[in-house]
Amino acid sequence: MLNRRHLLKAAVVGGAAALFPWEGLSGSGSAAAAGDLAETVPFAHALPVPKTLAPLSRSATTDVYEMRMREADVEIVKGLTSRVRTFDGTFPGPTIKACHGRAVEVRQYNDLTVNAAVHLHGGEVHSEHDGLPMDVIEPGGNRTYHYPNKQRAASLWYHDHAHHLEAENVYKGLHGLYLISDAEEKKLPLPRGAFDVPLVIRDARVESDGTLRYTRPSDCPHMLVNGKERPYFKVAARKYRLRLYNACANRYIRLRLADGTPFTQIASDGGLLERPVQRDELLMLGGERVEVVVDFSRYAVGQSVVLENTGALPTERPEVLRFDIDRRSTDNSEVPARLSTLPPVPRGTVERDFELRTFPAMTINGVSYDPDRVDVATTVGSSEIWTIRNVEAPPAAPPDFHLYHSFHTHLTYFRVLERNGKPAGVQDSGLKDTVCLGPGETVKIAMTWGPYTGQYLYHCHQLGHSSGGQMGRIDINPA
Repeated sequence: MLNRRHLLKAAVVGGAAALFPWEGLSGSGSAAAAGDLAETVPFAHALPVPKTLAPLSRSATTDVYEMRMREADVEIVKGLTSRVRTFDGTFPGPTIKACHGRAVEVRQYNDLTVNAAVHLHGGEVHSEHDGLPMDVIEPGGNRTYHYPNKQRAASLWYHDHAHHLEAENVYKGLHGLYLISDAEEKKLPLPRGAFDVPLVIRDARVESDGTLRYTRPSDCPHMLVNGKERPYFKVAARKYRLRLYNACANRYIRLRLADGTPFTQIASDGGLLERPVQRDELLMLGGERVEVVVDFSRYAVGQSVVLENTGALPTERPEVLRFDIDRRSTDNSEVPARLSTLPPVPRGTVERDFELRTFPAMTINGVSYDPDRVDVATTVGSSEIWTIRNVEAPPAAPPDFHLYHSFHTHLTYFRVLERNGKPAGVQDSGLKDTVCLGPGETVKIAMTWGPYTGQYLYHCHQLGHSSGGQMGRIDINPA
């Protein structure tokens, strides 16, 4: 394994090319040394739903949980066993269901042989519980994270954030779901219970001996949903709420129903939209979440419809998941015309500019991450407008995943004001913590910093990029 000093030296000497392909980071061999690709048959697995973790104890204010990060053997491709890194032995990790106003504490034990740092993506938490890249849990160690849950309902997730390791750790399985509910969401007649289903989507390369190999996304043709390769899901002829996650370490996906049937978006990274939006395709980069309602009552029992990735490479299969309509069901759910009231769009008094580059080195504004350097200093309550540019030139076909960027801010959500000089459209609706930038694109966002002080991060959520240093430090000081 490369340590921090050696990796920074490699990046300086060789530029971004020194970090491609990333499997060299773990000493697991180069792409040329990779084994034969596992042969797969789509829809061989039934879709699993990640288990919900029960608290160890509860007080008047707090639910207490415990997890152990450890290796485990799982079946990703039918008939093969793959060794992965897990939270509590499951792939993906167990789901924590939290409630607004009720705190959660999670004691994480590291039984792995590598460092880890657990970040609650989308969580409004104190700096010391944010899982900063250098605040690692060493092998054999443990750490307790405190999550206040004083924020609106949203589909969050937790994942590793140890510097130079986060991409590989997340790819190998260190990620799980964290769902916050609140009174506003609970009173809506949306699908719930068994009809409220998370879909954690990510790519992988599983070889013929079962090895889950960490490598370039262009060499990862297997598409996983909830840890299984292209599964099927038996659904009733009624409405479902689907919580879509792009948990890929280094790839974008474009999701649509293969027959062109539209669906209804109800939420984004930061929770419910003000009003539902009709969509027929979703572009999602790493870290983004979109919640949709799909009405399967338009299909007859016995029919199927496939969720596909139109962003798949020409050498890849587009199928992601097959829905099999196998029964009728009563359905009292509905999508109301108004879902929520969002906070006002911040009126920024400070403006900042950011440029993201992958080549010749992974940088923001020309520099790579240094945990001892403060890149942005601000104060609690300060409203700012950030203009973020992806300066990579549009690629020749086929698209290069590494020319896309996925800009993420810790602690606070933002509103997208503009994309390429035009008002933000449906792709950028609602409260966001992660935004897609295609090659040559520019977005303008507005946020208000808080509610806590301390050190936080902004970075590209193409995790190979942040692992390589495409990350900055922001210090939030008292007002």
